[in-house]
Amino acid sequence: MPAESGSSGGTARQVKQKRKSHSLSIRRTNSTEQERSNLQRDMLEGQDSKLPLPLRNNLLDLFTQIEREFENLYIENLELRREIETLNDRLTGEGQTVDGADLAKGALKTKASHSTSQLSQKLKTTYKASTSKIVSSFKATTSRAVCQLVREYVGHRDGIWDLGITRTQPVVLGTASADHTAMLWSIETGKCLLKYLGHQGSVNSIKFHPTEQMALTASGDQTAHIWRYMVQLPTPQPVAEQQQTPCEDDVDFSDKDEADGEVEGPNDCPSVRLATTTLRSHQGVVIAADWLVGGKQVVTASWDRAANLYDVETSELVHSLTGHDQELTHCCTHPTQRLVVTSSRDTTFRLWDFRDPSIHSVNVFQGHTETVTSAVFTLGDNVVSGSDDRTVKVWDLKNMRSPIATIRTDSAVNRISVSANQKIIALPHDNRQVRLFDMSGVRLARLPLSNRQGHRRMVCCSVWCEDNVSCNLFTCGFDRQAIGWNINVPALLQEK
Repeated sequence: MPAESGSSGGTARQVKQKRKSHSLSIRRTNSTEQERSNLQRDMLEGQDSKLPLPLRNNLLDLFTQIEREFENLYIENLELRREIETLNDRLTGEGQTVDGADLAKGALKTKASHSTSQLSQKLKTTYKASTSKIVSSFKATTSRAVCQLVREYVGHRDGIWDLGITRTQPVVLGTASADHTAMLWSIETGKCLLKYLGHQGSVNSIKFHPTEQMALTASGDQTAHIWRYMVQLPTPQPVAEQQQTPCEDDVDFSDKDEADGEVEGPNDCPSVRLATTTLRSHQGVVIAADWLVGGKQVVTASWDRAANLYDVETSELVHSLTGHDQELTHCCTHPTQRLVVTSSRDTTFRLWDFRDPSIHSVNVFQGHTETVTSAVFTLGDNVVSGSDDRTVKVWDLKNMRSPIATIRTDSAVNRISVSANQKIIALPHDNRQVRLFDMSGVRLARLPLSNRQGHRRMVCCSVWCEDNVSCNLFTCGFDRQAIGWNINVPALLQEK
């Protein structure tokens, strides 16, 4: 037995010597790391590249971190392997001194297995932690889309709640604002073409007739207005080419908001003051309105907890859709079928079916834990809902028992929109961010946000424009401006 103790002591001294040499190698590595980084940086500056120098330096720092993580992982892996081999040799030597007792062998095997499993678990944990750091570093520099801020639309005197795109020629942008007005804008020039002044309260929603030059607006004055417009597009002016910016996740932005000075509205913008049709019957704020397919009926959503279906020609109330327990927040109609979805602060959204004229059915969906801020249809058989619970859920109309995809975010989600062509969901957030996801819940990009571009207040709404080349996504917020973006997603990602 003293011989065994001596051998154990020698083994311990060998392990200590290996650890000492290992620690010396780490110190040597750390001492030369700065010199190596400076040498690599000097070599990088001498190479020709189209990348900006700050971006190249950032990439070099990230790859240096990756190399350091793998180097540390490799060294620790070697040390763990040495310890495992030493432990196995010691257990094998001890096992040979036992007189073949099966029980003793079983105990030694159990001890060896337990020790080895602990070391293996430690190695797996270290590897997982190191690789997760590397993956998170790559996330900061990779993007699946290219985003470009094209134009800003400035002229409202208060926050903008909603956006709309005309479905007839000429294609213009519509905005609904808390300053009691709605405006029509030239997409290409950013010039105000028309201002609607018929409401006595905040204009909360704007939608356009599918075939005629008519607009539908909902207001805090407890009414919805239908009004006609005629606009002439100005000649587009050539603009300087702007650099396309990858929609990165770690774009720095300033939290300092600009001064809230009075914004001068367009003085030469023609105006409309009288509505063609005024829809009255709500006892509270009308928060949203939309046209049913065909444009002969409209639906309105109100804080009086009801949604109303009206006949456009007669202005008569056809149905009052009741059942929500709290105020409604949004309503949306299907682009090709007589279906309506209403959202509410009662954490639910309801699907109303008017395809059978003799009877209408309703289905209640309880997929969120806080206010459902909006629910919209896609061209297919899907409904996408967003909520203050910081989630967005994609539902299949044929099986609405559970969502087919759930998107979790870090901020409340406002009025979402879905691109019909690219099948991309645009999420406007309370924290000024706008994120893009595909229908399966995979994040594609975040729109650039800095002290020079992007919104400075809560982003209230987003809308896609499928027919415009320069701007295909618009967002608006409580910073009194709407912004036009060009979103370019590779065709390969769209197919996925």
